[in-house]
Amino acid sequence: MKEEMKGIYWAVILSIAVIFATNYFFPRKPAVTQSVPEAPVVENLSAKEEAQTTDSLPETPLEISEVIGQDARIKIENAAVSGSIRIKGARFDELLLNKYKQTLEEDSADVELFAPAKTASPYYAEFGWLSQDGSIRTPNADTLWTVKGRELTPQTPVTLEWNNGQGLTFIRRISLDDNYMFSIEQSVENNTGRNITLYPYGLISRIHNQETASSVVHEGLIGVVDNNLKEIKYKDLEDGKKEDFKTTGGWAGFSDRYWFSAFVMNNAQKGTVKFSNTGKDTYQADYVGAPVNIASGSVGTNTVKMFAGAKEIKLLDNYTKQFNIPKFDLAVDFGWYYFLTKPFFYILDFLYNFIGNMGWAILLFAALLRFLMFPIANKSYESMSKMKKVQPRIKELQERYGDDKMKLQQETLELYRREKINPAAGCLPMLIQIPVFFSLYKVLNISIEIRHAPFIGWIKDLSAPDPLTLSVWTHLPIPGLLDIGVWPILMGLTMWIQQKLNPAPTNKDQARMFAMMPIIFTFMLGHFASGLVIYWTLSNILSIIQQKAIMKKNGVK
Repeated sequence: MKEEMKGIYWAVILSIAVIFATNYFFPRKPAVTQSVPEAPVVENLSAKEEAQTTDSLPETPLEISEVIGQDARIKIENAAVSGSIRIKGARFDELLLNKYKQTLEEDSADVELFAPAKTASPYYAEFGWLSQDGSIRTPNADTLWTVKGRELTPQTPVTLEWNNGQGLTFIRRISLDDNYMFSIEQSVENNTGRNITLYPYGLISRIHNQETASSVVHEGLIGVVDNNLKEIKYKDLEDGKKEDFKTTGGWAGFSDRYWFSAFVMNNAQKGTVKFSNTGKDTYQADYVGAPVNIASGSVGTNTVKMFAGAKEIKLLDNYTKQFNIPKFDLAVDFGWYYFLTKPFFYILDFLYNFIGNMGWAILLFAALLRFLMFPIANKSYESMSKMKKVQPRIKELQERYGDDKMKLQQETLELYRREKINPAAGCLPMLIQIPVFFSLYKVLNISIEIRHAPFIGWIKDLSAPDPLTLSVWTHLPIPGLLDIGVWPILMGLTMWIQQKLNPAPTNKDQARMFAMMPIIFTFMLGHFASGLVIYWTLSNILSIIQQKAIMKKNGVK
């Protein structure tokens, strides 16, 4: 039974390593999707916007400031974002996130989300109308709108107007809240003397180099269509591939590790959502809504929202409730353990607001988890202490019955029964900690609230690996895999101490493998978020204290 317990323990540790390796080298594949037949209007949209994207790529990319100065613009400004809308085409193509810096440097620039065409990484959004009647002129990327108001703020929406010269007047009212949500209300006045049919559409297009995509969280195209989450990686849309879906309501766009953009359809609005590769490293999420029939002398309308900003979890939850957006919080990649990851975030956020430092909040969170697991861990350590105490007697049995495996197992089980030892009890805390560990691992990798959050000393960003590595404090050229920080070394040391408190495997091969585990985990976690390593270190220290106290109580040296 003892050997079985060790086998379980070893299997659990190997499982952790395998899961980490699987997540890193073989990230989760997107859900299998089923294409829907394309309506002609979708083809029109694809061809129209693909041509615009291709035309916008010069041989030598221009600086953003240079491109911005070429066109008249509507300024965007609130506490969270700044930027502008290009009046020609009414394109959202400049957006900075005022609350977030690109690096930890004092003079670091704000994070750039949207960028105009002709720059190195175009990323923009457009909305409008399409017609299957080729004779009807609708607004496009070159349309020069008449603008009422030159600055878009929460207090001052702007209105754009354009007459196509055929009896149709297109009006677009754009508003912005205090954070990252834009509202685009479109109307068409029909004075043509005949009934017409138009299709509302919206798109978000960007150039993205796949080499910069993260393997920790989903980065790529994302959306909720007919209440189902769709996550599609860039590489799955190579060579002009596309995925399209019929939906009623929902949202779709692009997800980065911390940033996110999406158009949000009205819950009653039917349409087709499409994710596609429209050129080299160029991707697009778009929708075409149900036809809007506009009788002569009447007005047709359509409203859509657009989110463009940071993945602030509490804000996404507020938007979900405020606008009844289905599963909007899933823009954040909570991973397999959603039911733990999200509550863990809220607990950490509460502790952070209480303490004022995310590092101390993580340590307090580790202490609280150890407190909650105290009864289970107590029974486990009681059993392990008793096993350690009877180790000399087990060795005697091995010497006596070394050649009779059946008799050795029977005598060992009888010894455990007399001493009231449950060998498997030591595995329970480890099994419970697996989902806890992975959930915290996810929280530290997805939560923008932890990005650039400092601790004490040299830890300036808890979402990044420990920067005080061996090469830094020894000034020696150390290979990347071996170049680890101080906190991972402390974690490995505490893991080694904790291992020494446990009964040693009687099998020499197992003993050698177990002896290597602290070293393996030290280097494996050396390149993980420092916040996770700090959590594990304190958790180990608390386990050592608890285990030492129980060993003393049971008279184990």
